[in-house]
Amino acid sequence: MFKGFKDFLMRGNVVDLAVAVVIGAAFTAIVTAFTNGLIKPLINAIGGSDAAKGLGFNILSENDATFMDFGGVINAAINFVLVAAVVYFVIVLPVKHVQERRKRGEEAGPAEPTDVELLTEIRDLLRAQQNRAS
Repeated sequence: MFKGFKDFLMRGNVVDLAVAVVIGAAFTAIVTAFTNGLIKPLINAIGGSDAAKGLGFNILSENDATFMDFGGVINAAINFVLVAAVVYFVIVLPVKHVQERRKRGEEAGPAEPTDVELLTEIRDLLRAQQNRAS
């Protein structure tokens, strides 16, 4: 049971999907809090005459809805880079290392079904089809 589960997890596309969904979503909240709490105030201190608005400017001075927020864009870029770096170094590199060990033969790869198992499955499928037809 555990061997089959391990084989399922170690397929490349399953690991990539799990990394993208689970780790990305969970870690994004931490990185967003870090950049909003520490990095964005530093960016805001650099630019603009109004420190509350941050780094940017109004296209139309009388309309606050036209504010171009460069600080927010820089903040989002920093979020992306930090999340990508953590995912790469914590998940992708270790999985690549395990996959390289498998290629060298140090660790067994996913189990392939035997000929007998395949023939048994085909037989069962044919029986099921015949039972539905009659």
